[in-house]
Amino acid sequence: MADREFDIIVYGATGFTGRLVAEYLAGHYPDVKWAMAGRSLTKLQEVRDEIGAPADTPLLTANADDPASLTAMAARATVVITTVGPYQLYGEALLAACVETGTAYVDLCGEPAWMAQMIRKYEDAAKASGARIVFSCGFDSIPFDLGVWAVQQAAIARFGKPAPRVKGRVRAMKGTFSGGTFASGKASMAAAAKDPSILKLMIDPFALTPGFDGPRQPNGMVPHHDEAVDAWVAPFMMAVINTKNVHRSNFLAGQPYGADFQYDEMLVVPGLGEIGKAAAEALAKVNPMAADKGPAPGEGPSKEERETGYYDLVFVAEMPDGQRLSATVKGDRDPGYGSTSKMIAESALCLIRDVPAEGKGGIWTAGGLMPEPLVKRLEANAGLSFSVE
Repeated sequence: MADREFDIIVYGATGFTGRLVAEYLAGHYPDVKWAMAGRSLTKLQEVRDEIGAPADTPLLTANADDPASLTAMAARATVVITTVGPYQLYGEALLAACVETGTAYVDLCGEPAWMAQMIRKYEDAAKASGARIVFSCGFDSIPFDLGVWAVQQAAIARFGKPAPRVKGRVRAMKGTFSGGTFASGKASMAAAAKDPSILKLMIDPFALTPGFDGPRQPNGMVPHHDEAVDAWVAPFMMAVINTKNVHRSNFLAGQPYGADFQYDEMLVVPGLGEIGKAAAEALAKVNPMAADKGPAPGEGPSKEERETGYYDLVFVAEMPDGQRLSATVKGDRDPGYGSTSKMIAESALCLIRDVPAEGKGGIWTAGGLMPEPLVKRLEANAGLSFSVE
């Protein structure tokens, strides 16, 4: 694809997250051939000028309601970054266009039912065309997917084999989930209410590993005191997608974590004893997606809020003999916007610069396709750190 007109096209550049992605590319990668795309040329011009992108930055119009425009756009790029969700409402036509044209694709999808449908429908065609389709390249699910990979690499180095059990724990986090995440969650709940098979898929930890049904997984929905982190833990909203992506990464990579691998994610609750217990139980009853109103797609926090946000995740590998090993993943911006926009941009660049395209067509996770080069890129450029405790 060296003859493609653009290295990267940012589709959805007028949206809140797409704008941050475009701003990141403009500020950090002047050597990359990239373009901004969306429905309105006028809005694209406004965003280009507001973010300080060069005046000659190419602007392309394309619309999810016009598949031909998406195909024409995809054919001009090596990689398309799409921030236009909910993907179950607006995503399939672009994914199909990228599959048809052999174009690489990265998104921020946290919608497992839609992802499972796309895998069934397009995986073989993507393999045939050479299109590298990579789902979930933001806070859903890169820090978790690559955090598990990192702790398993450390377990293999220290113990000579991977851990059959890993616990993902969110120790601290400042920042809100995005308007796109809220909209995707509401759309997923609405779809599940209409179709019981979608609900079954959403609670299946192996929904994204067609043909493989692994062992029973830990129940991350019950608050308890976790000795691994010496704290009370509560359910974590993003676990429903992250856990599926972790299992898909293991599946795609030939099960380096083992066919019996178990994984869950929970939120560490500050407080000792009864206070921690009460807080964990209270959190377990809260479902932010059940609210009538949340942030709208296109809305988001201020620059100061994004830059003062952060997250601190720990992954505990537990061996059968009782030995443990922990790895941490930390991010220097709010997870839903500041860090996510950098992660998806670096994922696209990783596909261009670090991952040979030959023979890699298919529908991927970051951890299944490019864990090591992406970890290095995120540490070097995107404010993430991966370390073994």
